[in-house]
Amino acid sequence: MRRLRIALLGLLLAWSVPAEAAGLIERMVRLPVSFGAAGTLALKALIVRPDDDRRHPLAVLTHGKPGDPREHATMSPRTMRAQAREFARRGWVTVAFMRRGYGQSEGRMAEGAGPCSAPEYEKAGRNSAEDVRAVIQAMRNDPHVDDSKVISVGRSAGGLAAVALTADPPPGLVAAINFAGGRGRIAPDEVCAPERLVNAFGAFGRTSRVPMLWIYAENDHYFGPALAKRLHAAFTKAGGRAEFILAPPFGTDGHALFSAPRAWTAHVDDFLARRGLATAGPLIPLRDEASVVYPKGLGVAGREAFLRYLEANDHKAFAISPKGAFGWRSGRKTVAAAAQDALAACLRHAPTCSVAMTDE
Repeated sequence: MRRLRIALLGLLLAWSVPAEAAGLIERMVRLPVSFGAAGTLALKALIVRPDDDRRHPLAVLTHGKPGDPREHATMSPRTMRAQAREFARRGWVTVAFMRRGYGQSEGRMAEGAGPCSAPEYEKAGRNSAEDVRAVIQAMRNDPHVDDSKVISVGRSAGGLAAVALTADPPPGLVAAINFAGGRGRIAPDEVCAPERLVNAFGAFGRTSRVPMLWIYAENDHYFGPALAKRLHAAFTKAGGRAEFILAPPFGTDGHALFSAPRAWTAHVDDFLARRGLATAGPLIPLRDEASVVYPKGLGVAGREAFLRYLEANDHKAFAISPKGAFGWRSGRKTVAAAAQDALAACLRHAPTCSVAMTDE
């Protein structure tokens, strides 16, 4: 632990790359969003778009709901940066945002589900969907947005919001993608009143006709395959349109699958292409790899890992040893936590390591 602290204090940032991906524009904003009688609230959002003056279809990304309420205040749309970039490089103006009551977004959370004994999942999903609907409406004012083509993308509680949105779709909603959608997880592989969750998905399916793609992982310990298939069956039996993909196991808990675009972009590309929603032209490169300045001493595996690091979500850190060993971690709550975890990963393979980069 002492050498880890010394490395943290003594050696932090030695190499850098451009903060914005080549061909993309990204900015953090406080997006003014109207909630009717509740007034206009500023929601924290990350907007990523192609670097041109043309109008592009809109993709709206929204997050899950941590079980520990103490984590809500620390949440940021930057944890969806890698995902937002993947949609933007495919030609979408992409907005990843925090719903009311999360992170630096204003307003009180409006999506409580009630007690575990009798959770109101349908009400919670519809309330979450109202935040997505309001953001779509706000983004119609963006001169780079073609609001005739909108997709909603959500993970976990955000996936439930995406499903609920299709039950009462705003104008222009042409598709939606649900990554591991659900609510009510209280322990690994345990959900409050799962029958009520199934019933909520059935209720959404009765009026949903927007084409959807659902992706769950085999080792999801929030909403496992058996429950996910029940949710899908209830939704489609009631009339909803949803393709279901059970992805291979991902990490220690497949509920984190959305964090790794390489694991799902092929599924999304195929789904969008078959509906005429694939944008024309090649993918916008995330960066010119020839211009990347690698930390000195990295071998082939280390260089490949460094490129993956650059694509990963903040907060993140990359650590190296004098002889080329390395370790990196991403998606941490603070830069300091990312640096500490990256150093610990590197020190498993070498006696000394230092932090080469934090975030970008």
